[in-house]
Amino acid sequence: MDPLLSTVHQLLGVPDEMEKLLNNPTRTYVRDTKAMASTPVDVKEYPNSYVFIIDMPGLKNKDIKVQVEDENVLTISGERKREEEQDVKYTRMERRVGKFMRKFTLPDDSNTEGISATCHDGVLSVTVLKLPPPEPKKPKTIEVNIA
Repeated sequence: MDPLLSTVHQLLGVPDEMEKLLNNPTRTYVRDTKAMASTPVDVKEYPNSYVFIIDMPGLKNKDIKVQVEDENVLTISGERKREEEQDVKYTRMERRVGKFMRKFTLPDDSNTEGISATCHDGVLSVTVLKLPPPEPKKPKTIEVNIA
């Protein structure tokens, strides 16, 4: 191949390589996606509430965060850390450590002011109360004037 043509070909190929680098997902995005996928949640609907249940053995309250974002997105996140010990050599490490997160778009009848969270025996329960159903509109009665 002609050296000039080879140089032009290489220069034209650089944007493709740059585009690949710029469009690849970041490590943070990949890590957060894995954290979301590996955090199982049960969601129950009761007549007056929704309850989100997540197993979180060994976590303390300070390790768990429950938030409402964008007015209707429930976010449950946190981090499980490995305890640092001196003179310890692991022969096997299977328990999951690291960040976890799940996001849920809440239904329209959710009362985002009525959310509570409790953790008992390693199980987190987040309760979102429902808004009362809107009252049916009563027909407006127009008084008839006799002329």
